[in-house]
Amino acid sequence: MNGTTAYTPPTVWSWNKESGGRFANINRPIAGATHEKDLPVGKHPLQLYSLATPNGVKVTVMLEELLALGHTGAEYDAWLIRISEGDQFGSGFVAVNPNSKIPALMDRSGTTPIRVFESGAILQYLAEKFGAFLPTEPAARAECLSWLFWQMGSAPYLGGGFGHFYAYAPTKIEYAIDRFAMEVKRQLDVLDRRLAESRYLAGNDYTIADIAVWPWYGALAKGQLYESGEFLQVSEYKNVLRWNDEIAQRPAAQRGRMVNRAWGQPESQLHERHDAGDFDTRTQDKLGAAG
Repeated sequence: MNGTTAYTPPTVWSWNKESGGRFANINRPIAGATHEKDLPVGKHPLQLYSLATPNGVKVTVMLEELLALGHTGAEYDAWLIRISEGDQFGSGFVAVNPNSKIPALMDRSGTTPIRVFESGAILQYLAEKFGAFLPTEPAARAECLSWLFWQMGSAPYLGGGFGHFYAYAPTKIEYAIDRFAMEVKRQLDVLDRRLAESRYLAGNDYTIADIAVWPWYGALAKGQLYESGEFLQVSEYKNVLRWNDEIAQRPAAQRGRMVNRAWGQPESQLHERHDAGDFDTRTQDKLGAAG
């Protein structure tokens, strides 16, 4: 196959060379901090340390949706974590998330700060804290959480699997791209079939299931992930596209997608968010200073 040579794994694997690819400089087989660096703390009860990747967008959309409902306790500071520069390996960040992945949340609203990491856990924590976007009726709750955890289990095949080998790997490996492209299209078909029978993933109501899935699969269906739209023929998933477009019209989703974004058009970026007014007062000079 293209880009492959015969390879026999050694009896014992050792880390004796870079893995290659776009993120080779931050990949390593051990956990823990690489340097001492405290995290900043703002004025709000919730402190978010993140980046506007799909996993990060889930949480900022959730927080903006909670604020739109009038939950003033969901006010938050969002601090930019530049993963390509290794910010996630600072001692302060590792203390919040020992897995060194964004997003990570500190809830300082009580007497003892609470850390929450993994995006799905953060969504469920916030939904239960504020009593929103998670049904309480048992069957509806089970449906919502099933789709939430479907996303948590499926997205690694999309990102670390298809995305890595299609967009980031140092060589194109036909087997790997074909294998993960097939799986991603199967996942899109799972969603499309569900959304043919339901307005949202858990039923008629918008929930944390939609908030979790939308940044990944909505963007994918619009051809916005890995420039793979034509390759995956995403336009055939009409129900996913309908669902994506409906969510994309929500003002809170539009705001959430901007927070901790440090690439793209300047008007689409808000490097840090400390107040609702930041959406209205951001300028090119402010973005340049933050960068």
